[in-house]
Amino acid sequence: MKKGAGIDISKRDAKACVRLPGRLAGQYTSTVTTWGSTTNKVLALREHLLRAEVTLLVMKATSEYWKQFYFPLEDGLNVLLANAQQVKNMPGRKTDVSDAAWLAQPGAYGLVRASFVPPEPIRRLRDLTRTRTMFIRQRATEIQRGEKLRKDTGIKPNSAATDLTGVSSRTMPGALIEGERDPAVLANMAVYSLRAKIPALTETLNGRFNDHHAFLTKMHLNITDGHTRTIADLSTRTGEVLGPFAAATDLLVSIPGISEHVAEIIIAETGADMTVFPTAGHLRSWAGTAPGNNESAGRIKNSKTRPGDPNLKAALGTVALAISRSKKTYFGAKYRRPAARRGPMKALVAVEHAILIAVWNMLTTGENYNDPGPDFFARLQPAKTRARAINQLQALGHTVTPELAQQPA
Repeated sequence: MKKGAGIDISKRDAKACVRLPGRLAGQYTSTVTTWGSTTNKVLALREHLLRAEVTLLVMKATSEYWKQFYFPLEDGLNVLLANAQQVKNMPGRKTDVSDAAWLAQPGAYGLVRASFVPPEPIRRLRDLTRTRTMFIRQRATEIQRGEKLRKDTGIKPNSAATDLTGVSSRTMPGALIEGERDPAVLANMAVYSLRAKIPALTETLNGRFNDHHAFLTKMHLNITDGHTRTIADLSTRTGEVLGPFAAATDLLVSIPGISEHVAEIIIAETGADMTVFPTAGHLRSWAGTAPGNNESAGRIKNSKTRPGDPNLKAALGTVALAISRSKKTYFGAKYRRPAARRGPMKALVAVEHAILIAVWNMLTTGENYNDPGPDFFARLQPAKTRARAINQLQALGHTVTPELAQQPA
């Protein structure tokens, strides 16, 4: 049995339980102390644990509070961060002190599974990509607020212009703010392909826009511009931090549907080091795209996917939704195959599942993506594919006589 310790962390302090073996086999002594959450107190806790010769320290991933203890303590101690759901205390016995003792007990016997904590370069990259994603969402929300305001005035340019972030969609509100109200003049500001829709635009730009609406529209545009500049700054900084992972980025962008932006998120969330995940199945399970296991009395109950990394799942969902429309890739065929039987949502998860398999193999072998092609499943089981096609034609009332085509000489 190891000399173990457990920490139950809260916002203001933490309860630390040191569990040491006794003189006789099976005996142990536990001592619980309280420590503040300031850096000096955490460093004092580290010295306390080092003096006790603790070989393993277990803590729960509690909100964001675990970080203020984990990073100072990992310098000199073997710290294990556990998923809070997997180390729940017994019902009716839950206090901060008992939680600390509970964490120390299974940890001493090696019964706690460690959560993935990436190294510092990846943590920095995560901060940048997650912050950029937050500002991208806020920018999209601000654009929609401005569009809703203009709809209240009877002006609906989005009926003809689907891109709310294009040059025309920005020039026309700017002219409205400056005092231009003539629909024909506003519509004539359209550029590129939107000029073909000038008659429709003229109709949609006739409304009751006044100074009050101009003030609010200017405010929304200023906020949007601020978010745009922030996103650009974050992208520049992300490119600088991403330098050591440039090779991994080049590999990932070879997958259809994965842009450089999405590749950066995948690297930031997975760490790009696939030795952390022994198999592709471990990566899929960690990301929340693998079906769960829920069997009782020989019956399989709900097998829905378990919660995974929300940032990674959001990026994969965007890629899966885009690539599912493709008619020339394996992922497009991968989507259509289960979509007819199990619905589009489950089919999208299947595509995310397949993308992660490709990501794991590529980052493990260092090879670029080689698409199996849209006819992969047909080539995989040609007899079944031929029988299915014949049955479909017969169901439509056709008489089918299968005959193999002659191969060219």
